[in-house]
Amino acid sequence: MRLSTRGRYAVMAMADLARNSMDDGAERAVSLAEIAERQEISLSYLEQLFSRLRKGGLVTSVRGPGGGYRLTTTPDQTWIADIVLAVDEPLRATRCAGQGSPRGCMVGGERCITHDLWDGLGREIHRYLASVSLADVIAPRACATQRMSAALSAVSGAPA
Repeated sequence: MRLSTRGRYAVMAMADLARNSMDDGAERAVSLAEIAERQEISLSYLEQLFSRLRKGGLVTSVRGPGGGYRLTTTPDQTWIADIVLAVDEPLRATRCAGQGSPRGCMVGGERCITHDLWDGLGREIHRYLASVSLADVIAPRACATQRMSAALSAVSGAPA
């Protein structure tokens, strides 16, 4: 399973937005130029990503002086899986045609012998990313590590 630059950069940018949108307790819009500079991501690439994030309902744009973007929900209600899916990043580990398609990855259209293994991995990755919020990502490392450990334990069935 490989997450593309699009998915990784979208999560980085949204985490930056979440971390930098509060100013003295008041929510403020964050410009893409600020995010681009802090995260070292091309401004034109961020514009493309935020267009998709806006269409996905994850951010709203604010025009005028002090304009930029805001989260539509709080960081603890913004899930990483939703961010990745909003920028059209598929969360699957198989090389088969789109999800739900009966067509497999083999030349004749059948599914390979390891299809169920990779399909299950893709579902677990999605479940994990759907359990992690932006608040978890921007929390102090100890909290994020504890959350990740708990999530991985839940997936494996082992106690945390």
